[in-house]
Amino acid sequence: MSSAAVHTGRPFADAHVLDDLGEGRFRAHLDDVWAVGPKAFGGLLMVLMAKAGLARLAADGAVTADGATLDPLAVSVDFLRAPDLRPVELVAEPLKIGRTVSSVTVRLTQDGKLMLHATVTAGVLPDGDARWETPAELAPEPTPDAVDPAAANGGARGLAAACELRYPAGSPPFLRGETGPPQVAGWVRPRGEEPDVLFALLSGDILPPTVFNLGGTPGWAPTVQLTALLRGRPAPGWLRVDGRSRAVVGTQFDEDVTVVDATGRTVCQARQLALAPLAG
Repeated sequence: MSSAAVHTGRPFADAHVLDDLGEGRFRAHLDDVWAVGPKAFGGLLMVLMAKAGLARLAADGAVTADGATLDPLAVSVDFLRAPDLRPVELVAEPLKIGRTVSSVTVRLTQDGKLMLHATVTAGVLPDGDARWETPAELAPEPTPDAVDPAAANGGARGLAAACELRYPAGSPPFLRGETGPPQVAGWVRPRGEEPDVLFALLSGDILPPTVFNLGGTPGWAPTVQLTALLRGRPAPGWLRVDGRSRAVVGTQFDEDVTVVDATGRTVCQARQLALAPLAG
C-alpha cells in the first residue's frame, strides 16, 4: 500500500501508513494534515517511529512468553531536526528481544540526513483494574460550553482539522489574549475512528505549548526531547489531556502531560523538554 495515496476519511489512520522496504526499512509520507506550519507534527513522528519499531520486532519474531504481540510501553525520541512535509525513511534495529520486554532503535531520515532518533521499549500493556488511579480533573466528555477551536477563525485548521479538540470553557487564557499559569487541558479524539494505543501516544503532544499562557507571540515551540510511557489501551470515546510546565527558564521549558481515557484510566504519560516559541 502506498503511504502517499491513502484517503479513508480517517485522518489518523491515513497518516501512519508505512511502506515496508524490507530489512527493517520503511518509508512514510508527511503531508499538511498533521503539521505545525511547514513542519511535521512531532506527535505523529513519534507514532511513525513506534510503529516502525514494532514492525521490525514482529518481523524478527518478537513475542511475549505466551505468544502475544507487542505493544509500545515507552517511546523516547531526540528531535535533532524538523522534517519538512515530504517523504521520510525509517530504519529500525533491535537492541534486545526478550520474553517480557524487547527494545529497538529507530532512525528517521530525510534526504539522507538524520532528523530524529528513538528508542522504543515494547511489551504487553496491562489489563484489569488499576490498584491506584489519580482522578482526572476533566469530565469524561466535553461540556456543552467547551471551546471548539475548529469553530473559530474561519473553521478547522491545523491539528484542529486533523482530529477533534475541545478546551474547557474560558480556557486556555492565551486564546482570549490573556495570561495565566503554564497549564493547558482539553479533550481529544480521532476523526472517523476510536482511539487506540498509537493515538494515545500522539495525544501526549497534542495540546498547544503551555508557555503560550505566559504571554508573548505564539509560535513554533521546537521539542528537544520527548519521552512517553504508554499505560493502557484506551476505551472508546474522548481522551482527557492535561499538560503543565514546572519551570520555564531562559529559552527552555518542560511539559508534563497526562492522557486519561473515558473510563478514567491513564493511558499515556509524556514529558518533554522544548524551546521557547519561535516566530512563525
